[in-house]
Amino acid sequence: MSITTAKWLAPTSFLLDFAAQQYGMLSSPNMKDIHDRNLSFFSPQPFFIAGFFFPQQLFQLAWLYRLWKLSPNKPNERAELDQMVDFVPYYAVGNLCIGTWMIFWNSEQLKIANIFVLINSFTQLYYVFGRLQPMNTRSTSSVLTNIVSRTFAGIGVLDFLHNGSVAYFKDERATMTVRVLTGLGFGLASAASDWIFGGCLVYDLIALAVGQSGSWRNLLGAYAVGSAAIVAARNLAKPPYNGEKSGYTQTSTEELEEQA
Repeated sequence: MSITTAKWLAPTSFLLDFAAQQYGMLSSPNMKDIHDRNLSFFSPQPFFIAGFFFPQQLFQLAWLYRLWKLSPNKPNERAELDQMVDFVPYYAVGNLCIGTWMIFWNSEQLKIANIFVLINSFTQLYYVFGRLQPMNTRSTSSVLTNIVSRTFAGIGVLDFLHNGSVAYFKDERATMTVRVLTGLGFGLASAASDWIFGGCLVYDLIALAVGQSGSWRNLLGAYAVGSAAIVAARNLAKPPYNGEKSGYTQTSTEELEEQA
C-alpha cells in the first residue's frame, strides 16, 4: 500500500467506525439493549467494553496524527512510517468490520454480525503474531503501533468469545468442557503474550467475570489472577521490548541517529 493511500484510508476507516458506534449507542434499541436481551456464558459486563474503547481511541488518534505528521522524504522518519503503513490495511479492515458488525448487532442478526467479528479478530491476531515488529521504546511510532494493534487484537479475543456465544449458545451455561478449554486457552495465550496483549487478556477475563455469576464467575476471576501471574512471569523473565533479550534490531536510520 502506498503512503498516500494509507494516510487517507486509516482516518476514513476510523471515522466510519466512530459513526457506527454513535449509531449503536444512540439508536433504539441500542447496543446495550441488544446485549441485555442476548446473554450467554461469555457475556461480559458491557460497560467494561466502553471503558476499554475510550482510552484505546485516544491512542488511535495519536497514532493517526503521527501517521499524517511523518514525512517519507525525511530519512529519519521513513523507517517509522513504513511500519505504520504496514499496519494500515489491517487497521482499516478492523474498523470496517466493527462498524459493519454494529449494524447487524443492532438489528439482532447475531449470526451475521459474528462473521464480521471473526474476520476482525483473526485479522488482528494474525498481524500481531505474524507481522508486527517488536516494540522499539525509543520510537514513538513503534510504541503507538504496538499499543493500537495489540489492544485491537486483545479486545478482539473478548469479541470473538462474546459474539460467538450469544449467536450460537444463547441463554446457555458454561459446561465443564467450556470451563476447561477457557482456562487452557487463556493460559497458553498468556504464556505467549507481551505486557500489552497479556494485559488485555486479563482485562477480558475480568470483564467476563463481572458479567457472569455463581461458580463460573469465581472461576473466571481465578483465571484472571492466573493469567496476570503468567503474563508477569513471562515478561519479567524475557523482556519483550527493545533491549538485550527483545529480539529488536535497529534500523540503519536509528544507528546513524545514535552515532550523531
